[in-house]
Amino acid sequence: MKSPYRFTLLGVAALALAAAGCSGSSSSTSSGGTNWATVTSASGGGGMSTLIAAAKKEGKLNVIALPATWANYGTIIKDFKAKYGITVNSQNPTGSSQDEVNAVKSENGTAKAPDVLDVGMAVALVSTSLFAPYKVSTWSAVPAAQKDANGLWYQDYGGYMSIGYNSAKFGTITSVSQLLGPKFKNAVALNGNPTLANAALSGVMMANLAQGGSAASIAKGVDFFHQLKQVGNFVPVQATTATVKNGTTPVVLDWDYLSASHGTDVPTWKIFVPSNAELGGYYAQAINKAAPHPAAARLWEEYLYSDEGQNLWLEGFARPIELSTLVTDGTVNKTADAALPPAPSGGLTFPTQAQQAAAETVVTQKWPTQVGG
Repeated sequence: MKSPYRFTLLGVAALALAAAGCSGSSSSTSSGGTNWATVTSASGGGGMSTLIAAAKKEGKLNVIALPATWANYGTIIKDFKAKYGITVNSQNPTGSSQDEVNAVKSENGTAKAPDVLDVGMAVALVSTSLFAPYKVSTWSAVPAAQKDANGLWYQDYGGYMSIGYNSAKFGTITSVSQLLGPKFKNAVALNGNPTLANAALSGVMMANLAQGGSAASIAKGVDFFHQLKQVGNFVPVQATTATVKNGTTPVVLDWDYLSASHGTDVPTWKIFVPSNAELGGYYAQAINKAAPHPAAARLWEEYLYSDEGQNLWLEGFARPIELSTLVTDGTVNKTADAALPPAPSGGLTFPTQAQQAAAETVVTQKWPTQVGG
């Protein structure tokens, strides 16, 4: 399953792909002469109808690290293809945010390069030199604090870090510390490696807060997982839909909207958000400034930030960035909104950029030797 700040190097593209990419790059200019690679809004390129026509002419869109079960992306991709007749090439669906950035760096100049990215904020903030500025038509509905002022990135959906578990096997979980108990032998997992994946890093941060740590220091979270490993409770594999279904990872620290989807396969699956460790987080969209299909890339973003796209994220149990606007305007899918996992009632923590960077540094230094996996 995709990890929110995703990291393994992809191989350099073959020379044959490079040659193909050169011919593909010409699609950036429509029949009307618009260079969509430099357009910063739909209106700036002649309006939505012009953008749609240019995207259809390109005929393709490359996305990356979007599992079908992640925030309803399977349906989103299918509906986008049906609506516009554009082929969507989904690459490395189990990849990390860093995988996405690595793919941009290694594959730019080819027809295979990612057109759009969906990355954790830690990766987004240090990768802006790779992004094209673009402001979707609903730009004003995205809070100022949750977007780059120039449109290099904009947050898309989020949720709360949680403990998801098979209640038939473990009863009711009421605290993070319970996971150190003997009944959780070989049971507790993360969504990836925290040195590579934001979902996993956030799981360590939640444990850190529960153990009395602060957003400014994640050390107690690493110590907690060191203890989990020592007692034999930590499962050093990436939790996925398959591992939850087959029982390999019956307890998972992950975003609530991802965890909620496991209830389809495991009816006794429950979600718990610790009241002393309420951690929130959002992902961000960005367009590759060297996208081989620049019009399709911009149309994709317009679709995601339309009422239709926002409600599709909502149907995947994720909280779309424009949710409050959807509610106010009466365009929200009320059934999907009501089905969201319960929101925390206490003091929610959103790590700052500096705190996130500090957490990455500590985990990178300590995780390999103290926990591993």
